[in-house]
Amino acid sequence: MFLTTRGRYAVTAVIDIISYGSNLQPVSLAQISARQCISISYLEQIFLMLKKYDIVRSVKGPGGGYVIAKNPHEITLAEVLNASGESIKMTKCEGKTSCNGTNERCRTHHIWEAFEERIVNYLNSITIADVVNNPKLST
Repeated sequence: MFLTTRGRYAVTAVIDIISYGSNLQPVSLAQISARQCISISYLEQIFLMLKKYDIVRSVKGPGGGYVIAKNPHEITLAEVLNASGESIKMTKCEGKTSCNGTNERCRTHHIWEAFEERIVNYLNSITIADVVNNPKLST
C-alpha cells in the first residue's frame, strides 16, 4: 500500500476545517491552501470527492467555503481516505481468484490480507475528532 498525497491532503484538509471553522463559519479552499501549502486546484478535486461522500458540504456566497457535513466523531480516517479515492489494498488479486497469474493464491496472500485488515480496522478506529483532540494519537 502506498498512501498518496491525495489521501494525506484529504485528511489534512478535513482536520483544517474542524480546527479553523464551525457550522456557522465555513472555511475557504484559499484559507486551507495558505495554511497547509496545498494548491487550490488540487483541493478542488479532493473536495468534489469529499462532498460526494457527504464528508463536507459547501456554503455559497460571500464568506462561503466548506463545513463538515456530519459530526466529526462519526467520520473515520478510513472514510475520508475512501472518499478521496485512496485504496487500502495489500494484495494484487483485485477480485480475481489469484494474485500471481495462476489459479491459486500466492503463498503469502494470507499475510497481506491480514495486514490489510489490521490497517483498515486501525483507520476505522480513529475519528477525525480523535485527531483534532489528540494529534499524537497515543492509542
